[in-house]
Amino acid sequence: MSENTQAPSSASQPDAPTESQPRTESHDPSVPAAYSAFMRTGWGERELDLPRHPVAEHAARRRAELAEAFPGERLVLPAGTYKVRSNDTDYRFRPDTAHTYFSGNQTSDAVLVIEDGESVLYARPRSARDTDEFFRDRQYGELWAGRRPSQQEISDSLGIEVRHLDDLPAALGGAGKTRVHRGVAAGIDRLVSSDESRDEEFARVASEMRLVKDAWEIAELQEACDITTLGFEDSVREWDDVLKYGERWIEGTFFRRARAMGNDIGYDSIVGGGKHATTLHWIENSGPITPGELVLLDMGVEGNNLYTADVSRTLPVNGRFTGLQRELYDLVLTAQQAGIDAVRPNTPFLAAHHAAMTVLAHGLEGMGLLPVSAEEALDPESKVYARWTLHGTSHMLGMDVHDCGNASADIYPKGDLVEGMVLTVEPGLYFQEDDLLVPEELRGIGIRIEDDILVTADGSRNLSEALPRTADDVEAWMASRHG
Repeated sequence: MSENTQAPSSASQPDAPTESQPRTESHDPSVPAAYSAFMRTGWGERELDLPRHPVAEHAARRRAELAEAFPGERLVLPAGTYKVRSNDTDYRFRPDTAHTYFSGNQTSDAVLVIEDGESVLYARPRSARDTDEFFRDRQYGELWAGRRPSQQEISDSLGIEVRHLDDLPAALGGAGKTRVHRGVAAGIDRLVSSDESRDEEFARVASEMRLVKDAWEIAELQEACDITTLGFEDSVREWDDVLKYGERWIEGTFFRRARAMGNDIGYDSIVGGGKHATTLHWIENSGPITPGELVLLDMGVEGNNLYTADVSRTLPVNGRFTGLQRELYDLVLTAQQAGIDAVRPNTPFLAAHHAAMTVLAHGLEGMGLLPVSAEEALDPESKVYARWTLHGTSHMLGMDVHDCGNASADIYPKGDLVEGMVLTVEPGLYFQEDDLLVPEELRGIGIRIEDDILVTADGSRNLSEALPRTADDVEAWMASRHG
């Protein structure tokens, strides 16, 4: 996904209803006392099968490291709650990244509290059978939304002490310095008075801890890339329907793979046919796929443990590039390879961007588009080449598609790469349909090629290399998958 300005923290969440106030709607049938009483009886006991989660040991180590960074302090990381999509319908819940990174928990409304080296997860377990929530609540009721795990089941799975969410206010009411990961849960933000500088430092440290991935995280990212490859292949196999139904078909096809083998898509898929490819974050995906044009696909699967891929390919709709399309594609590919070659330990994070932009600026100069020389255009006080490149070449990747956004700028993006970091390399060229400074034959063409690159001890590894990149390989791949 193309680099842009860092996204702000999630919008504050409304408070969740309590068990004594089940979430119902005005059109729900009435509940007479006799019916309510009858629904509270005659239920057997059963447990959810929640095995020990593989992240448990990693999360425990992360919590210990975070506690060491703030000795003697109380650290609060909420998961967040549901977000309204429309009226009385919510988006599918996805927990806050920092909360899950340090706890492994993916249930809604939970809050992780770390204090004096000890960690407690305050969670909203499944509703008791002697409450109206059990059979009436549309958001938390077992008969409406499914069976939530019990406190003990969460504890056994994640290897952490779990207490009821109702106990949280008392736990946060005592004396002592408290830092909150803010902007996730409005109720928690109100419950603990804010110290902006302390809380910003907390967010920064929590973000920076995610910069270097361990072996387990790398395996999760590799799996996300592998499933993403299958999603791209699915789309090409269904090219007849793509031509019939347009951008929507690719979006839906890729989403099916993401849900079948992962948790979700890592971000809204970008399916830009023709001129739509020149809109960096084109997520409307409502246009046609037209023979003779290109289609830019920027898509990534989020795995079940919330690590996401972020991959882009630009494909010729006919299955073969025209001469002009191939020339432009090869220029972007050369820029991307220069960026990938620049990725290695102890080099600046921005090295990939500078390498890719140098190639593109000289290419634009060769096309006669720059008003100055390439070297003059590359001067930080000029950058006029960026009219046709628009975005940065790289961003960190992990549990967020634009990962580690609260890190200090001196570390990211101004710092050096370290073994274990994962970043995208994704240069592009974009010629808007109404750009009078380029020849007419270029207008409406957008090309981006993006891969997910792991910094290794002696260089880098392309986690998404299973998808072809060269023009010849793309054409052969499309022919073999579509036939």
